[in-house]
Amino acid sequence: MKRLGALIKGTLHNAGGHAYKSRLGSYVTTRVTGEPVRAFIPPPLPPNPPVELAGLYQHLDRANQALGRLDGLTTLLPDTKFFLYLYIRKEALLSSQIEGTQSLFSDLLLFENDAEPSVPIYDVEEVSNYVAAMQHRLRRIAAGFPLSLRLIREIQALPLRPRNRF
Repeated sequence: MKRLGALIKGTLHNAGGHAYKSRLGSYVTTRVTGEPVRAFIPPPLPPNPPVELAGLYQHLDRANQALGRLDGLTTLLPDTKFFLYLYIRKEALLSSQIEGTQSLFSDLLLFENDAEPSVPIYDVEEVSNYVAAMQHRLRRIAAGFPLSLRLIREIQALPLRPRNRF
């Protein structure tokens, strides 16, 4: 009866407790850098019944063209590290403004250079914490840490920490 209930839900649980299967794929537990992670394994290709792609080719073509334009623009950048420096800060400003933070790009640059911003310090600290979170995730991924629930939780916790300036 339990097996029938599992089939109705669309999953099967093996006796070892490590795999969950359905017609769409399975979840397996494995270890990455010593940490247990749950990975989704899709069924083998080609799918049955076959996927009908004819209506998607026009969209795929437009997406490829857009990627080509973006790739072409990167050759015009004099310094990609400087671009990332600016982009991370702009993204941090936009993300924190969603939550009502009143800070400008110039305020963030002043704060990072230990100068006095024109807005309340806690607003600029919040933006600075977003920058720190983005830099943390880039360092972790560059070091080979997998994109995982643990990393996402680490990143989400970072903006909540107060920044020690002095």
